[in-house]
Amino acid sequence: MTSGGGGHLPATDHRGRDEDAPPHSPPPPFPFPEAALEMKKKQKQGQQPSPEIPENALVEILSRVPYRSLCRFKCVSKPWLALCSDPDIRRRCPQTLSGFFYNRSSCGLSFRNLSGRGPPLVDPSLPFLRGRYERVEIQQCCGGLLLCRCWESYKGRGKKKFGYAVCNPATGEWTVLTLIVLPDPVDGVPVIYEANDLFLGFDAAVPSRFVVFAPLSNSLCEFAQVAIFSSETRRWTSVESEWPYKTILVGGTACAFLNGTMHLTTHHGTIVTVDTEGKTWREIEDGMEDCREIVSIGHSQGSLHAWLMDNDKDPELRVWVLEDYASGKWTLKHTVEISELFGRQPEKDQACYTMLAIHPDCNLVFLTDNEKMTVSYDMDTRKVDVICTSGEFLVGAPYVPCFVEISAGGH
Repeated sequence: MTSGGGGHLPATDHRGRDEDAPPHSPPPPFPFPEAALEMKKKQKQGQQPSPEIPENALVEILSRVPYRSLCRFKCVSKPWLALCSDPDIRRRCPQTLSGFFYNRSSCGLSFRNLSGRGPPLVDPSLPFLRGRYERVEIQQCCGGLLLCRCWESYKGRGKKKFGYAVCNPATGEWTVLTLIVLPDPVDGVPVIYEANDLFLGFDAAVPSRFVVFAPLSNSLCEFAQVAIFSSETRRWTSVESEWPYKTILVGGTACAFLNGTMHLTTHHGTIVTVDTEGKTWREIEDGMEDCREIVSIGHSQGSLHAWLMDNDKDPELRVWVLEDYASGKWTLKHTVEISELFGRQPEKDQACYTMLAIHPDCNLVFLTDNEKMTVSYDMDTRKVDVICTSGEFLVGAPYVPCFVEISAGGH
């Protein structure tokens, strides 16, 4: 990826509380950073570190504290600032959901900070892309990277051509996706393909590269092949689809990338998958109480989750977890009436509800009435927190900061 200027976003827990000590507490009883910095200096010079400090002890400790705490420790002194700014420490700090990127018709990208205190430390307008693009809109967020639709000249949607870029808001790195040019299956002549939906796959725990999947349909609207873009080669390759006959994808953000595999929902109530190499294909039956409706999916705590928002007479949310990936066994995890979450009488409720996302690290979900209110709901404690009542934030992509370097060349 190309490096550029970018902000650094601290991680917060799902209630917006800091995971460290109060603001005026003294710094933790770590060894003095001056000594730790001297130790690292001596190591580079081939000298033995000072015997009173265990080798790399402080670095190991700081690598395990939340990123917000690391930002606070920088204010203690200049040596603390130098040590806590170490890229190796920053990359290893645990991260969690910080907020949601979302599109605003008037001013492009915005960010909803879950902490609720002050502006986010990442510029939601993505300043490193401003010099090239007039307008940027987010399509998807995965593992801390954003898949964006970009216009070099913007006078209304559909009036100008657009392209796609994958970027990291925390580091300012970005890569432009090339056109999907593939040989024609009949005569081999290069053909430019247009995909209705692109799906980003990236895992910060295995940051060697990112991939983008582009299911391509033929004249019969069947997904006969899938194009895959790799950040390592910066090229598209095509593989023949092995999904069941007449697979129709839901598209949009109805996807989840987990364990190196992209999961996509279909209009038949099933989930189809493909790995990053295009070698392993699968269809997972819903198995959700004979539910044949379209479900949404996401991952939390290392497992695939699916949910269905029933907006009939008595709106209800149902959440399942895929307990056994090999057998495709789903277990109903939680059920709740929507009237309990939004405080409305079911018989008078005309709203149409949507679940935005599930927290990647805990049993917390985010819902909206698609009118004015967005809330979070803890499935363990059944506690509801109101996030927004202005109607500004109704649809968004959950964002977890990522400070690792991704293999990519140039833009």
